Amino acid sequence: MTTAFSLPQRPKLGISACLLGDPVRYNGGHKESRLCSRDLAQHFDFVPVCPEVAIGLGTPREPIRLIGDPSAPRAVGTLKRERDVTKALAEFGEHMAGELHGISGYVFMHRSPSCGLERVKVYRENGHTAEGGARGIYAGAFCARHPDLPVEEDGRLMDPVLRENFLTRVYAYAQWQVFCANGLTRRAIIEFHSRYKYQVLANDPEQYKALGRLLASIGQHDPEEVGPRYFSGLMAALKKCATRRTHSNVLQHLTGYLKRHLSPQEKAEIQRLIDQYRTGIVPLVVPMTLLKHHFSSHPDEYITQQAYLQPHPEELSLRNAI
Repeated sequence: MTTAFSLPQRPKLGISACLLGDPVRYNGGHKESRLCSRDLAQHFDFVPVCPEVAIGLGTPREPIRLIGDPSAPRAVGTLKRERDVTKALAEFGEHMAGELHGISGYVFMHRSPSCGLERVKVYRENGHTAEGGARGIYAGAFCARHPDLPVEEDGRLMDPVLRENFLTRVYAYAQWQVFCANGLTRRAIIEFHSRYKYQVLANDPEQYKALGRLLASIGQHDPEEVGPRYFSGLMAALKKCATRRTHSNVLQHLTGYLKRHLSPQEKAEIQRLIDQYRTGIVPLVVPMTLLKHHFSSHPDEYITQQAYLQPHPEELSLRNAI
């Protein structure tokens, strides 16, 4: 079966170096994520980065914090407020955005004033924290240059739904990189979309329609112009987490391709498992396994190419807990 993760090489992920166990934190310690350093390391090549060490802060060091306006905070020393590293972190983020063009995703350290993606504490002049917080300086500069890149924080990856969503996006991004390297043509864009149609339908039914409308007129556009627009829309759709309802809808669509091959009893069994999944009794892997079994016996060329059937390596067991 052709799958979304049939890639010429392992995808690369940027990652905060402390999450791999590197002793680069302000106190000389680390924040190793076993999910990353042990489980995900079996499937990805990591590119570790510690922006604070990279700009010369050293280890151990005085911690930094964000202060001021949450929309444009400054990163300063907790003891020596005159030590302002905002510009250095932002410039390093822009530099690494150009250097790490071969990655397919990035895992950032949560709550870090340099690497946090959201809700990083920002301190007001009165010592109180601003509501909502902000994004870390390095992460903000890096992500601004790569708005479509799948990014996530280590803490959020402990949520099975968010983990499956992030890695689905990573493999889609890696697959798109292969398509672009081979030359972006109208045919390639249509082929890519054809493979991801049911995955998009599961994640964002409205964006599924919008992408269809965009590609309906692809013959009138230069592929180098419409390709990035399409892919930005795709990644926006995939960022939205699929629900049991939308997954169930896609499972029903897929079942329709088997209706001429299955007995009434087999159809009833699939429907029973889809209903059990929709109501939370069984995980997604249960009806998916039965569907893939039937498609193995009754292959359909169009369905066989669908990324939805296996958007990431089965060994990751990502659909066992959602």
